[in-house]
Amino acid sequence: MTGPFAAEWEKYLTERDRALLTATSWAKRSPFGLGDNVAVLVVDLYYAALGLPQQDILDAVGDWPSACGEDGWAAVDRTVPLLRAARDAGAPVIYFHATPARYGRWNRKPGSALAPKSTVDPNAIVSEVEPWADDIVLEKIGPSCFHGTPLDTILRAGGHDTLLVAGEATSGCVRSTVVDACTRGYRVGVVGDCCFDRFEASHWLSLFDLDQKYADVLTAEAAIGHLRQTSRRTVA
Repeated sequence: MTGPFAAEWEKYLTERDRALLTATSWAKRSPFGLGDNVAVLVVDLYYAALGLPQQDILDAVGDWPSACGEDGWAAVDRTVPLLRAARDAGAPVIYFHATPARYGRWNRKPGSALAPKSTVDPNAIVSEVEPWADDIVLEKIGPSCFHGTPLDTILRAGGHDTLLVAGEATSGCVRSTVVDACTRGYRVGVVGDCCFDRFEASHWLSLFDLDQKYADVLTAEAAIGHLRQTSRRTVA
């Protein structure tokens, strides 16, 4: 079974799933591969998705109903060096967060059920990974970062062939973005330990499925290595 997180997602596969992976030639046998002109997408790393202060998810959801808790904050910590490596390599960092619910709600739960009990702006990108002046910040109105945004135009203008994707939720906005990216012909690396979800099963099975069909799931360490290898910066 491929992927650096195979031992984790295998816990959620049935015996039939494991047998099928062994028996069929359809199963992925090697990485799809990444290109040389990379952009990094940071998906929905705002306070509503994490909760504040940092705490276990079962405690966090009392005040932040959509929070992912400690798993999310651990992913944020691993995202910090990823973004540093991207900027050092001259790769653009593109952030996304949702528009206010009145402009488009794809989550069918009522807004009152998701409203946090906090004075902190729930849609603000968390300070640990806040955008720099040269970064791009886009608002989206659906799960995919391509839906209703100029992302595709920006990427093609820069000649980018590869996306490294971090953020949340693995089974929602990350997944829909990766599928849309693959559909448009981009090579995609899902930075698995920089992604997170509210449900463990959703997280790991989404990484498994994305790795089988649409992307290569890789560690933050491997993503940083690829950024350094393909750096567009020249050393004087």
